[in-house]
Amino acid sequence: MDIQAYKMDGLGNDFIIIDNRSDPIILNKNQIIKICDRKFIGCDQLILISNHKTSDAHLEFFNSDGSKSGACGNGTRCIAEFISRENNKKNILLTTSAGELNSEILGDNIVETGIGIGKTKWDQIPLSQNINTKHLGITITDNNGDRHSGGIAINVGNPHVVFFVNNLDDFDINKIGPKVEQHKLFPERCNVTVAQVINGNLIKVKVWERGAGLTKACGTAACATAFAGFTNQLNLNQVDIEFKKGNLSIKIDKNNFIKMK
Repeated sequence: MDIQAYKMDGLGNDFIIIDNRSDPIILNKNQIIKICDRKFIGCDQLILISNHKTSDAHLEFFNSDGSKSGACGNGTRCIAEFISRENNKKNILLTTSAGELNSEILGDNIVETGIGIGKTKWDQIPLSQNINTKHLGITITDNNGDRHSGGIAINVGNPHVVFFVNNLDDFDINKIGPKVEQHKLFPERCNVTVAQVINGNLIKVKVWERGAGLTKACGTAACATAFAGFTNQLNLNQVDIEFKKGNLSIKIDKNNFIKMK
């Protein structure tokens, strides 16, 4: 089967895009896994674009393990740019299983996307029990064998947990991520971020994505980190989240609505 596909990335967070608007195809889980496998083509997530009556398009996100994802910030920014090239519009409305997302095309491959309001109630994330979402009491271990207890839970279209640490280089996300992703507190699994606040305007992060593993960048993780830090008075309402290939700029308004660019 020949499939017309595209590839885009946001800060190295890469996607294979299949346009299902005119000649839709159906992929099974094994086919999605094969396409995402870096020994074949490879990507962090696969995105399907389909027609929608009241928006510019509807998006479905699939992780590299074949599972569905409710939201993908960098993927949404990529598709907004993709659609904008077709219709020459500067404001793009896309729908996902997590709701509507508005994006503004700012030029020079810069796209700002409204992600929504950060959710912090235990049953919104969701967690398996009603506990303090600002301190989950999950223990992670650094490279020196020292144990650290914490974890802040947020939902920004999908569940996230953020650990703020003093020195990011002391933590191996490849060891921490898989264990925390599968933690019993998260019935739908979770994205895992280890973060170091450099100052009120800059946070460095390492991210392990649910269903995708280690990725070079993650838009919703950047939003979750900024929101977790802001609500715990660790950073300002406008903050850059630093990944290996660059920064995502996050803005949180007075209604706790989050935008990323």
